[in-house]
Amino acid sequence: MVVERMSALHHLSALEQGDLIHNGEVTPQELAEHYLKRIERIDPQVGAFVTVRQDTHVDNPWSPLNGVPTAIKDNIPTAGLRTTFGSRALEHFVPEVDGHLVTLIRNAGLVSLGKTNTPEFALSVYSDNDVARSSRTPWDPSRSAGGSSGGAAAAVAAGLVPVAHANDGGGSVRIPASACGVFGLKTSRGRVSPGPLGVDLFGLTVQGAISRTVADAAALLDVMAVPMPGDPHWAPPLPAGETFLQAAQREPGKLRIAAYTESGFDSVTADPECVKAFEETRRLLVDLGHDVEDIKDPYPQEVIGIFQTLWAAQSLRFRVANEDELRPITRWWRERGRTLQGGAVIDAMYDAQLLARKIVTELARFDAVLTPTLAMPPVAPGWFSETGDPADEIQRQTRFSPFAGGANLTGQPSASLPLYWTPDGLPIGSMVSGRPAGEAQLLSLCAQLERAKPWKDRWPSP
Repeated sequence: MVVERMSALHHLSALEQGDLIHNGEVTPQELAEHYLKRIERIDPQVGAFVTVRQDTHVDNPWSPLNGVPTAIKDNIPTAGLRTTFGSRALEHFVPEVDGHLVTLIRNAGLVSLGKTNTPEFALSVYSDNDVARSSRTPWDPSRSAGGSSGGAAAAVAAGLVPVAHANDGGGSVRIPASACGVFGLKTSRGRVSPGPLGVDLFGLTVQGAISRTVADAAALLDVMAVPMPGDPHWAPPLPAGETFLQAAQREPGKLRIAAYTESGFDSVTADPECVKAFEETRRLLVDLGHDVEDIKDPYPQEVIGIFQTLWAAQSLRFRVANEDELRPITRWWRERGRTLQGGAVIDAMYDAQLLARKIVTELARFDAVLTPTLAMPPVAPGWFSETGDPADEIQRQTRFSPFAGGANLTGQPSASLPLYWTPDGLPIGSMVSGRPAGEAQLLSLCAQLERAKPWKDRWPSP
């Protein structure tokens, strides 16, 4: 009976596992050992981890996630544990300090089992690098898990941890969540601190969570949403005594929701399966009593140039001794960044802020916006770079993910929900974005969709 109970632990949500620990039915060490055995057996096929090492357990009996295993994306500093940023140039870098969120996660009693995979400097929508195996979706290991939080999504989807930290600068939580059939939450700008060393130059990148349930992501957000003095952005806190987990457990009420499936970008058309996933989610929202209004994509074509200018400039913040150690696509971004004049970067920052204000104002009459998460089902990692032309690779990445980056520009919270699978078994996410700083309402809506069409017990083949 004990063996049967242990073998089923990873089928439980993170909060359910926390309840077992609280009730004395399982110990944190038993849970960690269960997952470490699964990592040893399964990770060679999915490439979720760069480094596997069990952290110490700081007992916190007040935390609903006390003793629950997790993992940290390999672009967040972990003191004494290497942080490669997915780069061979930093393969042996060992930080001296923890990221603020790492400290918060440990103090809440969660036990990190290591660092999850990411592309070099988190610059790509797929998670290949030169320090670890390629991250693959457990639903079809011949296809990419997406990126840049591909390792986190693959780990949760394969049952290697129940909930994982992730971050998102242009879709990096939601893209892999869609490819791996799990829930992915991108937070609002300023909701989770990047401190003490993290710097987001242009306000695009935020922290988030990947999980099997909406409530698990909400519980992890409660842990991480503690600001540091000096943070450049602060999201308004919840009213005293309220939590994101509580928000995920209440009904959202009748909402007004915008919806669109046609990207405003030239030569970008969503795959029929992605459109079908969107349409089924749209119908579900209507069935739940929400007002859904079709609109045109509010993001103009020029947003691509703005994003690429900021992305190229941001790629230069990493100091490396030998550029030849970097992957071709990283060198391409950095070479482009070096050609930029200061005025061009300032113009892009200015245009980004004006455009974000305009779009948020246009969408203010809606409580949420529904789109596909991706314009394509999961693809083979080699598809992006098969021509050997970095410029073509960037175009392919845009064709693959034309919807997700908008919420990074505006700073809105956004989530990918695994509500649809293709006939051949590939997950297709639907994306719902909320009002600025509106994680509570967004989580409430996502949880309602989860209750209406549950996905927690849908698993890839072992």
